Amino acid sequence: METGWLEFEKPIIELEQKIEDLRAFADKENLEFSEELRNLEERAAKVRDQVYANLSSWQRVQIARHPRRPYTLDYVGRLFTDFVELHGDRRFSEDPAIVAGIARFEGRPVVVVGHQKGRNTKENLRRNFGMPHPEGYRKALRIMQLGEKFANPILCFIDTPGAYPGIGAEERGQAEAIAFNLLRMASIRTPILVLVIGEGGSGGALALALGDEVLMFENAIYSVISPEGCAAILWKDQAKAQTAAEALRLTAPDLAKLRVISRIVPEPLGGAHRDPPAMAETLRKEIRTSLERLSALSTDDLLRQRRELYRKMGVFAEGS
Repeated sequence: METGWLEFEKPIIELEQKIEDLRAFADKENLEFSEELRNLEERAAKVRDQVYANLSSWQRVQIARHPRRPYTLDYVGRLFTDFVELHGDRRFSEDPAIVAGIARFEGRPVVVVGHQKGRNTKENLRRNFGMPHPEGYRKALRIMQLGEKFANPILCFIDTPGAYPGIGAEERGQAEAIAFNLLRMASIRTPILVLVIGEGGSGGALALALGDEVLMFENAIYSVISPEGCAAILWKDQAKAQTAAEALRLTAPDLAKLRVISRIVPEPLGGAHRDPPAMAETLRKEIRTSLERLSALSTDDLLRQRRELYRKMGVFAEGS
């Protein structure tokens, strides 16, 4: 049985454990419990449907942060061939919090850029918990410009708590690096497909997220600030993060209504970490669909539609 379950999944886990224990006992004692197993499995299925069909914003935050959720390199390994990672911003250093390189998607040359977290403490320290420094954003843009040079589509995987707020990062121009990425990505003359696969945290996410289509996973989050940061500012209490998550409208359904994203990518029941191969195949189909549409556009139409996408973003209501 899978470990690393979340608190709200406890009823599901308890039923799955009972099924596993009963099946093991039946095998050991050579007894027949098919009816009992069938009843438990049906009950477990109903509980799963009830839990995952009514997820709160805070529960989606927890799923988006699940330690077993697939990261950028997990999708790179499943979706692309001939991936060659490129390093450094040619100004300061290499930033492992962002991976970038060239690859092939179903035989087609593409550029892949994305945030990368670690699976354990050692990896997270090396990857800075997926929080890039300015050199990471400059590296990403350098590789995107390489894609532009050879007219290769660019795929940006978004999964970060936010840009690193340390003194060194600020001294080396964190805000300028993010702003310049946005300025330059707005005019890159090749398709840009944005994929929000986990956490889309603030400007740290936005610096890689200006594109022609923004696809967001069903249980991903995308927000100007983390729930904890919002709670600390508004209520001076991080314990109110759950309340903040609801107010921020940071889930995929919320953002689809606000026209911030292009479409939602469905996940396996319980989240992408429940079935990574199936999640990757779903994403493959979505990428194929988007690239076929975007590649059919002329460069002028591509840039025009990109501008229109951001001009129309958001829903506004006039007060009395």
